[in-house]
Amino acid sequence: MLPIITEEIAAAAFSEIFKDMPAWRKKMIHYLKEENPEINTAIIEAANNSDLDPKAVALGAYMTYKLLETAMKDADALMNFSE
Repeated sequence: MLPIITEEIAAAAFSEIFKDMPAWRKKMIHYLKEENPEINTAIIEAANNSDLDPKAVALGAYMTYKLLETAMKDADALMNFSE
């Protein structure tokens, strides 16, 4: 089951992403090369093998990855919270 992406998660991610989209996209390429190289390869393959703008395809995929990753971390933090 996928985690819930709240408005707060989306707003925080979008403010970071849209501050400097090209730089953020490049940062995500390097991050995913280390964190999950198979996903990074799949994103690059999809971007290069479509009729759409490769940078736009990659941006959408990296944005989705970041939103899901953040939501999963938040969900894990809530489940592991103890007083």
